[in-house]
Amino acid sequence: MTSRKGKEAVFSSLAKSLLDDIVDSTDPSPRRAHELLMALQAESTATTAKDESTNSTPTAAISIEILQNTKIGKVLTRTLKSCSRHRRTSNEQEVWDAAITVANELLAAFKKAADDELLRKKQSATSTESENGIVGLPSSVSAYRQRLISQKKEMYKDPPALPPGNGGPIQIELKLVSTKPKRNTTSGELTFACGADTTLSPLLRDFHPNRTPAEVLRAGSFGGTYFRPIISAVTNIKYTSSSVLDNTVLPEWIADLDKSTMLTSSTYRPQVNKYGVKCGGSLGMWESSGWISDSDPYGWFQWYCRFYSGRRCSDDARQISRWMKSAGVKGRFRSQICNKIIAAGARAEDARISPVIRQTLLHWGLEITEHVLEMHRKRK
Repeated sequence: MTSRKGKEAVFSSLAKSLLDDIVDSTDPSPRRAHELLMALQAESTATTAKDESTNSTPTAAISIEILQNTKIGKVLTRTLKSCSRHRRTSNEQEVWDAAITVANELLAAFKKAADDELLRKKQSATSTESENGIVGLPSSVSAYRQRLISQKKEMYKDPPALPPGNGGPIQIELKLVSTKPKRNTTSGELTFACGADTTLSPLLRDFHPNRTPAEVLRAGSFGGTYFRPIISAVTNIKYTSSSVLDNTVLPEWIADLDKSTMLTSSTYRPQVNKYGVKCGGSLGMWESSGWISDSDPYGWFQWYCRFYSGRRCSDDARQISRWMKSAGVKGRFRSQICNKIIAAGARAEDARISPVIRQTLLHWGLEITEHVLEMHRKRK
């Protein structure tokens, strides 16, 4: 990883090359355009190294400051126009098309990075006053404990476990995965693609929820409270329902739902849940256990919504491992209920058997189906 100043120098150099070789050239090469844009995309997915002089933590490659200082966004817009113009009269239209595709992806990624940064700054303005009003990850276990106490959170672990991330923020890949989740038409299981970090591939082979985020929410989950306003002990930021819904779920997922009852209620209502029972712990329980990251302060389901939508981050492996332990083929909740169904000689969908476990698994994106039950039988 390079430093922030080093990153600015790289972006400035690429901006100059794009201007000299593509925008201002009378006969630009489409292959050179594609080469430069691919180099820019590679730099855009990297992160900056920790700056020892300021003790700053690593950050995403693109920031509003870098966009302003290097003018790379404006140069990229001009490059896209130039590529489109030269494509019309070229006999290498396929190469120009490839360059144009990368340019469009970069512009979308730059816009998203800038929008996300502005949102974080807006949220920071409503931070709580505990720990001297410091926004971000707690500096120590004692500071984290003080946050939890000042926010009147339940502490499942005392002293609490620090949030995941090895002391630094979770790193978000700049580019969304373009491959949509695939669904097995027989089993209903979902399969997901890797992002830039291909080391996730082995875990993804066994990560197969069978309910989408939209299906979880529409079925009736979390007592209708998941997207309620919260103050996060992890980030020390106050989140509003509207802002979190905007950057977590797609509008079509929750269209026509009564948000105040199904999504943003501050009162847990068991009758909202599909199985009519209460399950799950408090936010303080999750936070004090070290399960909540700064990238997804609402928890696993927020991570799942964003993962389903194509976001990839450095917390993916941990979150998938959590799913495996609870709802995977050998997961404890999945195994418990399958054993109970088999012992009772019942059908998979018999809701009389362990409704609490069923509701819990629904929150993990899994419903017990005949396919799930048969897989368990074969494993035994």
